[in-house]
Amino acid sequence: MKNHLIVAAKFTLITTLLFGLVYPLAVTGLSQLLFPKQANGSLIEKNGQILGSRLIGQPFTSDKYFHSRPSAAGTGYDPTASSGSNLGPTNQQLVDRVKQDVAKLQQENPGVAIPADLVTASGSGLDPDVSPAAAEFQIPRIARARGVGVESLRPLVARHMQQRQWGILGEARVNVLELNLDLDASFPVKQ
Repeated sequence: MKNHLIVAAKFTLITTLLFGLVYPLAVTGLSQLLFPKQANGSLIEKNGQILGSRLIGQPFTSDKYFHSRPSAAGTGYDPTASSGSNLGPTNQQLVDRVKQDVAKLQQENPGVAIPADLVTASGSGLDPDVSPAAAEFQIPRIARARGVGVESLRPLVARHMQQRQWGILGEARVNVLELNLDLDASFPVKQ
């Protein structure tokens, strides 16, 4: 019995050191060496100030900016509460929220089909991207708010469009934070 306890204690110590210390340090070291930007959160900096991450959505509410997908994470875009709402398609709370969002978007851009991702949250509630159709849908509102032509914003959206990864994974998308930063640089808000 004593020998079994000694073997069990040694095994516990060795596996704890291997999988609790050596393996995490090796993976962290390799990720820092091979993919430093991604390993550090894909942060976007400007003038030494962190503006956000390419990986986590942010709430943009002003008419002068492209809006992200709705978020069900905490109070909205809270990375510590990442999750969907878990509300099913027949849940009245979800139906009411979507109807309210649809009504607002119909006023913003009458007679145009509303892309689904502008009224539905992603599974994580933190999606940093919208579909190209969702970005295109928002162009008239932003053009009005910034006093620029609609046609001048289309190339901006096209410049930020990312195709499927390796041509097969995911969908075409537009990163909202990067697009809004470029929007500010290209068409500054007039005070």
